[in-house]
Amino acid sequence: MIDAILQPWPWYVAGPLIALVMLFLLLTGKNFGMSANLRTMCSIGGAGKAADFFKFDWKSQMWNLMVVVGAILGGFFASQFMSEDTTIDLNEKTIVALETAGFENPGEAYVPEEIYGWDAVTSFKGLAILLIGGLLIGFGTRWAGGCTSGHAISGLSNLQLPSLIAVIGFFIGGIVMTFFILPYLL
Repeated sequence: MIDAILQPWPWYVAGPLIALVMLFLLLTGKNFGMSANLRTMCSIGGAGKAADFFKFDWKSQMWNLMVVVGAILGGFFASQFMSEDTTIDLNEKTIVALETAGFENPGEAYVPEEIYGWDAVTSFKGLAILLIGGLLIGFGTRWAGGCTSGHAISGLSNLQLPSLIAVIGFFIGGIVMTFFILPYLL
Protein backbone atom coordinates (compact mmCIF):
# COMPACT_ATOMS: atom_id res chain seq x y z
CA MET A 1 0.00 0.00 0.00
CA ILE A 2 2.75 2.48 0.93
CA ASP A 3 4.52 1.79 -2.39
CA ALA A 4 1.38 2.83 -4.29
CA ILE A 5 1.22 6.10 -2.33
CA LEU A 6 4.89 6.87 -2.96
CA GLN A 7 4.52 6.73 -6.75
CA PRO A 8 3.61 9.76 -8.86
CA TRP A 9 -0.15 10.13 -8.79
CA PRO A 10 -2.06 9.71 -12.06
CA TRP A 11 -4.05 12.56 -13.57
CA TYR A 12 -7.36 11.10 -12.39
CA VAL A 13 -6.22 11.49 -8.77
CA ALA A 14 -4.21 14.73 -8.99
CA GLY A 15 -6.72 16.51 -11.26
CA PRO A 16 -9.74 16.17 -8.95
CA LEU A 17 -7.57 17.19 -5.98
CA ILE A 18 -6.61 20.39 -7.81
CA ALA A 19 -10.29 20.94 -8.62
CA LEU A 20 -11.20 20.58 -4.94
CA VAL A 21 -8.54 23.11 -3.96
CA MET A 22 -9.83 25.53 -6.59
CA LEU A 23 -13.39 25.06 -5.34
CA PHE A 24 -12.24 25.81 -1.80
CA LEU A 25 -10.42 28.97 -2.99
CA LEU A 26 -13.48 30.05 -4.97
CA LEU A 27 -15.74 29.57 -1.96
CA THR A 28 -13.36 31.53 0.28
CA GLY A 29 -12.90 34.36 -2.26
CA LYS A 30 -9.20 33.79 -2.88
CA ASN A 31 -7.27 33.67 -6.16
CA PHE A 32 -4.31 31.37 -6.66
CA GLY A 33 -1.15 32.40 -8.49
CA MET A 34 2.55 31.87 -7.93
CA SER A 35 3.69 35.22 -9.36
CA ALA A 36 1.61 37.14 -6.80
CA ASN A 37 4.05 35.90 -4.19
CA LEU A 38 6.87 38.04 -5.60
CA ARG A 39 4.77 41.14 -4.91
CA THR A 40 4.05 39.83 -1.40
CA MET A 41 7.74 39.12 -0.69
CA CYS A 42 8.75 42.55 -1.99
CA SER A 43 6.09 44.15 0.19
CA ILE A 44 7.36 42.23 3.22
CA GLY A 45 10.86 43.48 2.41
CA GLY A 46 9.69 47.11 2.46
CA ALA A 47 9.33 47.83 -1.27
CA GLY A 48 6.15 49.77 -0.48
CA LYS A 49 8.39 52.68 0.53
CA ALA A 50 9.65 52.91 -3.05
CA ALA A 51 6.56 52.05 -5.12
CA ASP A 52 2.83 52.24 -4.49
CA PHE A 53 2.33 48.88 -6.22
CA PHE A 54 3.81 47.18 -3.16
CA LYS A 55 1.65 49.06 -0.64
CA PHE A 56 -1.01 46.55 0.35
CA ASP A 57 -1.91 44.27 3.23
CA TRP A 58 0.65 41.51 2.59
CA LYS A 59 -0.47 39.61 5.69
CA SER A 60 -3.69 38.73 3.85
CA GLN A 61 -1.55 36.85 1.30
CA MET A 62 0.41 34.68 3.73
CA TRP A 63 -1.67 31.67 2.67
CA ASN A 64 -0.33 32.06 -0.88
CA LEU A 65 3.26 32.08 0.41
CA MET A 66 2.50 28.74 2.02
CA VAL A 67 1.61 27.48 -1.48
CA VAL A 68 5.17 28.32 -2.57
CA VAL A 69 6.64 26.56 0.45
CA GLY A 70 4.42 23.56 -0.27
CA ALA A 71 5.47 23.50 -3.94
CA ILE A 72 9.14 23.56 -2.98
CA LEU A 73 8.76 20.89 -0.30
CA GLY A 74 6.47 18.81 -2.49
CA GLY A 75 8.91 18.96 -5.40
CA PHE A 76 11.77 17.93 -3.14
CA PHE A 77 9.73 15.11 -1.58
CA ALA A 78 8.57 13.83 -4.97
CA SER A 79 12.07 13.90 -6.48
CA GLN A 80 13.71 12.26 -3.49
CA PHE A 81 11.13 9.69 -2.42
CA MET A 82 8.66 9.17 -5.27
CA SER A 83 10.98 8.95 -8.27
CA GLU A 84 13.07 5.82 -8.49
CA ASP A 85 13.68 6.11 -12.22
CA THR A 86 14.26 9.44 -13.96
CA THR A 87 14.21 8.08 -17.50
CA ILE A 88 11.44 9.31 -19.74
CA ASP A 89 9.64 7.19 -22.33
CA LEU A 90 10.05 9.37 -25.43
CA ASN A 91 8.76 8.76 -28.92
CA GLU A 92 11.47 7.56 -31.34
CA LYS A 93 10.94 10.61 -33.58
CA THR A 94 11.50 12.88 -30.58
CA ILE A 95 14.70 11.05 -29.67
CA VAL A 96 16.01 11.41 -33.24
CA ALA A 97 15.08 15.11 -33.32
CA LEU A 98 16.81 15.74 -29.98
CA GLU A 99 19.93 13.83 -31.04
CA THR A 100 20.00 15.85 -34.27
CA ALA A 101 19.80 19.03 -32.16
CA GLY A 102 22.89 17.92 -30.21
CA PHE A 103 21.47 16.22 -27.13
CA GLU A 104 23.55 13.21 -26.13
CA ASN A 105 21.14 11.14 -24.02
CA PRO A 106 17.56 12.27 -24.66
CA GLY A 107 15.12 10.75 -22.21
CA GLU A 108 17.73 9.70 -19.66
CA ALA A 109 16.71 12.45 -17.23
CA TYR A 110 13.81 14.83 -16.70
CA VAL A 111 15.85 17.77 -17.94
CA PRO A 112 18.75 17.68 -20.41
CA GLU A 113 22.22 18.31 -19.04
CA GLU A 114 23.04 20.38 -22.16
CA ILE A 115 20.58 23.05 -21.05
CA TYR A 116 20.20 22.64 -17.27
CA GLY A 117 23.62 21.38 -16.22
CA TRP A 118 25.94 23.69 -14.27
CA ASP A 119 28.31 24.03 -17.22
CA ALA A 120 25.50 25.25 -19.46
CA VAL A 121 23.91 27.56 -16.88
CA THR A 122 27.17 29.22 -15.81
CA SER A 123 28.39 29.89 -19.35
CA PHE A 124 28.00 33.38 -20.85
CA LYS A 125 25.29 32.10 -23.18
CA GLY A 126 23.46 30.33 -20.34
CA LEU A 127 23.59 33.38 -18.07
CA ALA A 128 22.39 35.63 -20.91
CA ILE A 129 19.45 33.30 -21.64
CA LEU A 130 18.53 33.20 -17.94
CA LEU A 131 18.76 36.98 -17.57
CA ILE A 132 16.85 37.85 -20.74
CA GLY A 133 14.32 35.06 -20.20
CA GLY A 134 13.77 36.15 -16.59
CA LEU A 135 13.18 39.75 -17.65
CA LEU A 136 10.76 38.70 -20.39
CA ILE A 137 8.86 36.38 -18.05
CA GLY A 138 8.70 39.05 -15.36
CA PHE A 139 7.46 41.66 -17.83
CA GLY A 140 4.97 39.26 -19.42
CA THR A 141 3.64 38.11 -16.08
CA ARG A 142 3.04 41.66 -14.93
CA TRP A 143 1.55 42.73 -18.27
CA ALA A 144 -0.77 39.68 -18.42
CA GLY A 145 -1.86 40.25 -14.82
CA GLY A 146 -0.59 36.88 -13.65
CA CYS A 147 1.40 33.78 -14.45
CA THR A 148 0.55 30.52 -16.16
CA SER A 149 -0.59 28.85 -12.95
CA GLY A 150 -2.75 31.79 -11.93
CA HIS A 151 -4.46 32.13 -15.30
CA ALA A 152 -4.61 28.47 -16.36
CA ILE A 153 -5.70 27.03 -13.03
CA SER A 154 -7.39 29.80 -11.08
CA GLY A 155 -8.55 32.12 -13.83
CA LEU A 156 -9.99 29.43 -16.09
CA SER A 157 -11.73 27.73 -13.18
CA ASN A 158 -13.38 31.09 -12.43
CA LEU A 159 -14.40 31.38 -16.13
CA GLN A 160 -12.46 34.62 -16.62
CA LEU A 161 -12.15 35.67 -20.29
CA PRO A 162 -8.81 37.48 -19.75
CA SER A 163 -7.38 34.22 -18.40
CA LEU A 164 -8.57 32.31 -21.46
CA ILE A 165 -6.92 34.89 -23.71
CA ALA A 166 -3.72 34.75 -21.63
CA VAL A 167 -3.61 30.93 -21.75
CA ILE A 168 -4.06 30.95 -25.52
CA GLY A 169 -1.20 33.46 -25.68
CA PHE A 170 0.97 31.22 -23.47
CA PHE A 171 0.44 28.29 -25.82
CA ILE A 172 1.14 30.36 -28.93
CA GLY A 173 4.28 31.75 -27.29
CA GLY A 174 5.39 28.25 -26.30
CA ILE A 175 4.94 26.95 -29.84
CA VAL A 176 6.82 29.91 -31.33
CA MET A 177 9.64 29.47 -28.81
CA THR A 178 9.88 25.70 -29.30
CA PHE A 179 9.84 25.61 -33.07
CA PHE A 180 11.23 28.98 -34.21
CA ILE A 181 13.51 30.45 -31.51
CA LEU A 182 14.88 27.65 -29.30
CA PRO A 183 16.54 25.71 -32.17
CA TYR A 184 18.70 28.78 -32.89
CA LEU A 185 19.65 29.23 -29.23
CA LEU A 186 20.87 25.66 -28.87
